Amino acid sequence: MKYVTDGDGLHDPAVRAAMARFTGGEDTRRLEAAAALRAAAHAVERMQSLGSHSRALSPGAVDLLLRLCTSGTASVGELARAAGVSSRNVTGLVDTLERAGLVARAPDPDDRRSVLVSSTDDGAAWVAEFRQPAQRAMTAVFHGFSDAEVALLRHLCLQLVTNQHTIEERMANS
Repeated sequence: MKYVTDGDGLHDPAVRAAMARFTGGEDTRRLEAAAALRAAAHAVERMQSLGSHSRALSPGAVDLLLRLCTSGTASVGELARAAGVSSRNVTGLVDTLERAGLVARAPDPDDRRSVLVSSTDDGAAWVAEFRQPAQRAMTAVFHGFSDAEVALLRHLCLQLVTNQHTIEERMANS
């Protein structure tokens, strides 16, 4: 990958050329930004994977385990809503984590249809071992960013998610 800087800032010339062909020469900035966001998400996931190499877990499984270790017990539905994914997706992640001995399922005493998921002692130990490598990885991937830039990046990413939810709600209501 070779990125260059021009009046628009850092960009990938190959992506810019591909997007210009796609748009027929119209403005490509939003499409380039989406491509850059995907590339950045992959970079963060690759760095996160370095911290979990001893027990390879997908980013989704790591996210779920972190949620359970910090929030305690949760239902599959609660985990799905918190992660913004389907219950089916969470069920698959829980299956993976349960096979690894990192989480356990138990019937919900208040709702026979629901299952509660909680971290095991091994899950808590995995998170404790993951903490330092993950912090080092994120420090490395955000090298050169000021605190204000990190906060702005977080804000912009969450604004994208908010926009996407708004679009989905409008589509569901129309």
